[in-house]
Amino acid sequence: MTTTVLLLGRTDAVVGEARQRLVTPGIEVLGGTGIDDLRSALAGSRVDHVIMGAGLDLDTRLEIIREIFQSSDTTTVHMKDDASGPEGFQPFIRAVLSGLASRQLP
Repeated sequence: MTTTVLLLGRTDAVVGEARQRLVTPGIEVLGGTGIDDLRSALAGSRVDHVIMGAGLDLDTRLEIIREIFQSSDTTTVHMKDDASGPEGFQPFIRAVLSGLASRQLP
């Protein structure tokens, strides 16, 4: 079964670069920059994990979290710190996905 990950960031450039660098068998990577992209992704497919960059403003991040939790009881949410900057997005994504891959569910 394919795992669907939605990357959300402040700009298409940052998200696009992260998507290009994240080629992993069994993972479909979607991208977006805000609440409308999230809604579109949720309407079009099952989203297993949402990973948000820190470039999104707090109100947008909170709106995204609210939308996810109201729409799904299975989607996980992961929020990157601000201190590591845009260059920290890719390592954060890989760390989250690595942790999720090692998680054993019954």
